This record gives sequence, structure tokens and C-alpha cells, in this order.
Amino acid sequence: MQLFSFFASCPRGLEGVLASELTELGASAVSPTDGGATFGGTWPLLMRANLHSRIASRILWKLEERAYVREDDLYRLAMKIDWPALFSVDKTIKVGVTAVKSPLRSTNLAALKVKDAICDRFRQIDNTRPSVDTQEPDMRIQLYLTDSVATIYLDTSGEALFKRGYRVESVEAPLRENLAAGILALCGWQIDEPLYDPMCGSGTFLIEAALKARNIAPGSRRTFAFQYLRQHDDQAWQALRLEAKNAERNDLPLQISGSDVSSTALLHAQANLAAAKLDDAVSLKQLNMLDAKAPAAAGLLLTNPPYGIRLDEQDKLLAAYPEWGNVLKQRFSGWRAYFFTADPMLAKAIRLRPSRKTPLFNGALECRLLEFKLIAGSNRGHD
Repeated sequence: MQLFSFFASCPRGLEGVLASELTELGASAVSPTDGGATFGGTWPLLMRANLHSRIASRILWKLEERAYVREDDLYRLAMKIDWPALFSVDKTIKVGVTAVKSPLRSTNLAALKVKDAICDRFRQIDNTRPSVDTQEPDMRIQLYLTDSVATIYLDTSGEALFKRGYRVESVEAPLRENLAAGILALCGWQIDEPLYDPMCGSGTFLIEAALKARNIAPGSRRTFAFQYLRQHDDQAWQALRLEAKNAERNDLPLQISGSDVSSTALLHAQANLAAAKLDDAVSLKQLNMLDAKAPAAAGLLLTNPPYGIRLDEQDKLLAAYPEWGNVLKQRFSGWRAYFFTADPMLAKAIRLRPSRKTPLFNGALECRLLEFKLIAGSNRGHD
């Protein structure tokens, strides 16, 4: 069976856990790199990765690569690809460009050269060309430029993979689903371990944990761009989906719970759980973090606390952080606690000594995943 080269993108900081996930899915030659991982595999592996990856943002198929100096080199590179053999002319297209230290002055012009080449290859057949759709294209072509090498990828995912299809309600600045899944992997959470989020917002950590625990494929409720390619084998695809469905563990009892002081946030979480058909898998309660109690003798506390933008919000959070630390020390002894935050003051103000600080990015926002091992009488910071 023919082998292909792929690139899976992910939020920065999750490259290692993404590489481990791809290896578990059967990928070969997996190599983490900044912002994702390269890997090799068959076409069925590509379908499996899109269906099952919880951490990838997109799965890109590497089509061509060569050195370049100017924009015309990009046109010639794209002309080498037999685009009509990949998809039909009625499919809309969009060309995106990512450039790292590229000598070219305009990424827009680079994208235009690739688009022109795609259209010209189609015109060679019957003088028709695909239309451009910058909002919801059928086919996304990605041009990646370094200082001297150009690579053309075809996006096999379509919509980003973090769009699982269950989010119907959200709070302000919700956590992306694949970032939440990657953080769960970084924490080493196991499905038989109690999980509690005391500031759960719209419930992303809880839902991603429940999906994993019940072995529900994150892509089971959506379509993918590879389904519109000429080489798509729908019979094999439907067999893969059926295999995933039969592997679900919907009767598995779970110890996943969350709370939030906001009744609106809880309504959003309940709506998302219902949309994901997981409302029986997670228990929710309206509760202030200061009133939180451990639901078991040991477990994992994982939360993404609010991040103050306005000055008055920042002052309130700075006053709350040491109170949160007291709650952890007094009521969660024996637990592992993780705070995902963009606020550099939390690590100091909570008055607990982090055992680990993992840099992560929520989009362009630099964050830290702070780990606290809550053993009685330890981890106290200096007042």
C-alpha cells in the first residue's frame, strides 16, 4: 500500500503528546517539530488520524517541496502537481501561506502564484477553473515557506479538528477542544481517576475527558475535506466509522465533575454536554471555588481560571489567588492540581510551590500549565 507524508499541526507546547498519539494510531516516522509533527502512513491512516486525533488541529498532506528564490518558482512548483487528479473543478479553493524568514516581500503574491498555477492546470483540460472561496472552501491549500524551501500541502481536514460539533454555547474566550485534550494528556489523566474542574466554564475539560473515557472518536460527528478527494474510498471510510462506533464504552461509570460560580456558565456547560450526548457522564454544581471540596480521597483537579483584563478584575484575582491556595491545601490533600493560566502572577500569589511549569500557547497567548502535588504539609511557598 502506498505511503504518504503528512504534517499534523497542533497548539504550541503539545508537540510531544501529539507525536505519542500519532504513534498510537499507527503512524510511522513520527517527528515532533515546532507547531506539530511530521509523520508517514497510508491513506487509511490519514482517515484514522482525522477521525481519532484529539490533539491535532489539522492533518496536512505533503504534495511537493523544492528550493525557491522568487515568486515564479512557487508557480512552477504548484504547476508540477496534477490538481485535476486530486479533486474536481467544481470544488472551491483557498490558498493560505505560512512564512518563516522568507525573503519574499508579499505572502499575498505568493498565494496568488499558487492559486494561478492550480487554475491553469485545470484550464489545460477543458478551459474551466475552480472558484475561490475564502470563507468556507472545499479545498484548503497551504504553502509553507522557510528562508529557502517551499512546501505545498493539501489540508485533508477541512474545518479545524478542534471543531468537534458539540459546542453550542460558550463563555468568553473558551478553551479550544484540542488544547484541552492535550492538557489532559500532559497531566497524565487516566480514565479511572476522579477529575474535578472547580471553574469549569462551558465545560471543555470535562467534555474532552468524558469523550476520551468513553472512547468516543472526536471526529465522529463531522465531515472532512478528504471525503471530497477523487481517491476517497467511502466504503473503507464507513467501515472505519463503524469500527469506531463499536469501540465506544457508553456504559462506563465515570468520576468526572465540575462546578462554577456562574449559573450562566453552567447552563452553557449543560447545553454542550447535552449536544455531545454526555449529560449522564458528568456531574455539575453551582459553587464558588472557595467552597469547593474534594469529591474523592485522591484525583486530578484541572482548571482554566478566569484571566483578568481590566485593572479591577486583576485586583480581584490577585486577592483570590491565595484563598484558592488555602482551599487546595486544606481540602485537596492527596490530589494533583493543575492550573492553566495566562497570568504570570498566579504561580506566586497562590502561595504554593509549583512542581512543574509547562509553557503552552492558547492561540498567540503565552500561558503556563502549573502543576501542584498536594501532599499534606508540603508545597508551601514563601509568604
